[in-house]
Amino acid sequence: MGTLTTLSGAGRPHSVAIAFTYDSGIVRIITNAGSQKVKNIARTGFAAVCQVDGRRWLSLEGPASVHTGADEIAEAVAAFERRYRPAGDSPDRVVITIAVEHVLGRADGVAN
Repeated sequence: MGTLTTLSGAGRPHSVAIAFTYDSGIVRIITNAGSQKVKNIARTGFAAVCQVDGRRWLSLEGPASVHTGADEIAEAVAAFERRYRPAGDSPDRVVITIAVEHVLGRADGVAN
C-alpha cells in the first residue's frame, strides 16, 4: 500500500491511499474512471507514488496516463491479484500507469 499524489485543478497536491504494483519501470494502479486522481492525471499527465515502512521509504515519480483497454486492465488486475487479493468487480475500471523517471528513497538508514 502507498499514496498516490497528483495535482488538483487549483495546483494543490491531491494525495490518496492506493494499492499499486511495479514491474519493469511501470507503476500500475487500478481504479474507477470517475475518480479525482484520474481527472487530475488526464489534466496534468504526472503523478508520484510513495510507500513508507518505518524509516525506509520509496517515492516513484514520472509521467502518468490513464488506460481503458481490456488487455491493459486485465494485466493490471492480474498483477494486483498476485500481490494483494482478488479484485472486486468494477464496470468502470481503468488503469493508471506511471512511467518511473525519478526514484527517491531510504533503505537501511541511507537516503538516496
